[in-house]
Amino acid sequence: MAAPSPPLRLPPEWLAHRYDPDRDAVHFLKVDRALRRAKPFLTDEEIGPAGEPLIASRQDSLKVAAGPSPIHFIFHSAYCCSTLLANAYDEAGIATAFKEPMILNDLVGWRHRGGSPARIGEVLDGALRLLARPFGTGEAAVVKPSNVVNALASAMLKLRPRAGAVLLHAPLRVFLGSIAGKGLWGRLWVRDLLVKQLKDGLVDLGFEPEDHLLQTDLQVAAVGWLVQQSLFARMAAEFPDRVRTLESETLLARPEEALAAIDAMFGLARSDEARAQVVALVFRRHAKFGGEFDREDRIAGQRSAADLHGDEIGKVVAWAEAVARNAGVELIPPSALLGS
Repeated sequence: MAAPSPPLRLPPEWLAHRYDPDRDAVHFLKVDRALRRAKPFLTDEEIGPAGEPLIASRQDSLKVAAGPSPIHFIFHSAYCCSTLLANAYDEAGIATAFKEPMILNDLVGWRHRGGSPARIGEVLDGALRLLARPFGTGEAAVVKPSNVVNALASAMLKLRPRAGAVLLHAPLRVFLGSIAGKGLWGRLWVRDLLVKQLKDGLVDLGFEPEDHLLQTDLQVAAVGWLVQQSLFARMAAEFPDRVRTLESETLLARPEEALAAIDAMFGLARSDEARAQVVALVFRRHAKFGGEFDREDRIAGQRSAADLHGDEIGKVVAWAEAVARNAGVELIPPSALLGS
């Protein structure tokens, strides 16, 4: 049976997993570092069997938060190696990675159901305090929210003025290939994402809501991608000293350079040798399914998608480029982490 409240110093193995706005309560699950590393996401589906939750009021929960630890973010537009990058920031003595924690998704759902913005902001601040509980003393917390949380990204950076953020994205053609390659599931997912973006008021591309019913699945995917590119450009302008954009293919082509630049932005002390070891261990495995997987395997998958769906992808790319021009959306967001 769930305990009524946690002890005052709940160890960081107890992850702040879910938030219940009706009871103003936090659900904790005991998820050790090995399990977090092994799972691609901190979702119910992946870590649900971790055991019975410990449930506490939000006010009692905040008592377990130790002194402030550094926290940084990886925001992303999906299917762009964000899990891979998060895995590169789960290293003892350096940082603890939080891959798509559900407590942030719960706040988005609450927002969509009409939650008070002031209350959501207060709870968001507390959720970030609870997530900034890395395993080791001196480690930073690196949080990679689900991309459905992107509407709260600017709020998170305002709440944490010392935090840095990487805005990770895939090129449009690569993103569309990934969605097409997922079959029916991928096509349903992009429609669900667009519904959430409409609820968040992020879609401003010149369409009426009913127009999206007439668009193909990949057109809807392109709309969702453009919405996130527009958001990333606004964030880069709003936080010029703390936000950098990064393309997935650049990350894969220049991983050690990218990690060095992110380390500097996050204030993390890693040697060139340590980063080379991370690249050798992390960038040679599939981030979600395990097993050997590298840049060449990803390129092979992209070629396969192009062979099967190339005509549709090409037409949607041309359409999306026209939409972007009319809406003033940059296809390549500013403030790149690495120069060309």
